[in-house]
Amino acid sequence: MNFGLTEEQELLHSEARKFLEEQSPLDEVRRTTSNPEGYCPKQWKTIAELGWTGLVIGEKYGGAGLGWIDLIVVLEETGRALFPSPLISTLIAGSTIADFASDAQKERWLPGLASGDEIGALALLDDASAPALGAAKPRATRDGDAFRVSGTRLHVIDAPNATSILIAFTDDTDALHLAYVPAATAGITVEPRETVDRTRRIGHVTLANLRVAPEDVLASGDDAQRVLESTLDRGAVATTAEILGAGTAIHAMTVQYAKDRVQFGSAIGRYQGVKHPLAEMYVDLESIRSLLYYAAWAIEEKPEDAPLAASRAKAFATEAFTDIGVGAIQLHGAVGYTEEYDVQLYLKRSKWARPAFGDEIHHLERVARLGGL
Repeated sequence: MNFGLTEEQELLHSEARKFLEEQSPLDEVRRTTSNPEGYCPKQWKTIAELGWTGLVIGEKYGGAGLGWIDLIVVLEETGRALFPSPLISTLIAGSTIADFASDAQKERWLPGLASGDEIGALALLDDASAPALGAAKPRATRDGDAFRVSGTRLHVIDAPNATSILIAFTDDTDALHLAYVPAATAGITVEPRETVDRTRRIGHVTLANLRVAPEDVLASGDDAQRVLESTLDRGAVATTAEILGAGTAIHAMTVQYAKDRVQFGSAIGRYQGVKHPLAEMYVDLESIRSLLYYAAWAIEEKPEDAPLAASRAKAFATEAFTDIGVGAIQLHGAVGYTEEYDVQLYLKRSKWARPAFGDEIHHLERVARLGGL
């Protein structure tokens, strides 16, 4: 198979980079993340008009009708720019609904996600770094043909800005259910929480006797388990795409610093102790790229391979990105830790990306399990 980008994908890539360089340079990222929302509504509206929020939603529902390779082309650039937005959660919510919801639910939910009028969040796990599929703590009791759900979901990505939330819960028979509900529904409370990476917003979601109507239920039982696992795989692949972009940016930044920083009469980049780590970073980034593109391709073209491919990509990327972030700080010297240097922003992103949709320990164990070990 050929993972070279098509002419249209190259254009999408160049236009995404151009937009982010012009509209969201790192100085602007710093200003944006100092606001309570953590993102710029004006920029959100612009990327929605560009079609980013509806990339993998069909044209019938107002989306672009593109595929996952196109999606990671854009997400690589948002990662490179550390673009602060609720894009990943909105894209994953839209992708899951597009593939697994009923026709009536698609008509109801997808146009708002595609247009950017709706912002999605995924309240699926309590421990994002070690997902336990089916271990849904919020519990539900029957209320006629509806559910009444109570419980808490911790560290939900993009919850503070979400207008709708995909929630996992179990009933009194321990059957799993997934429901998509407006965040403003009575019984939902979101408590914003700060993290080391201010380009990402998270929140604790508390459900108190939340009424979930039958038409809000996306899947139940074994179907819900399958949809949940697929959703988490998509989140892992999307996060890996941003890891690749951020890792590429921090590598380029450090290479330039090694060329510019003069010590003992020479640029430090001429020393083996600097050249070799930079070369190892480059090899790791190219390895991430190969694993990522196959995982994205498998989501659409070979779903049976997607779980293993997604875990391989996320496991390797998570560990490599952490090493790249630490290595870049070390090569910058003590100044790399200071607030005025941009390199520390990427190290903080690696701290957010590590647990998102499963850390390397979870995914390595999953690779072993799926591989029959």
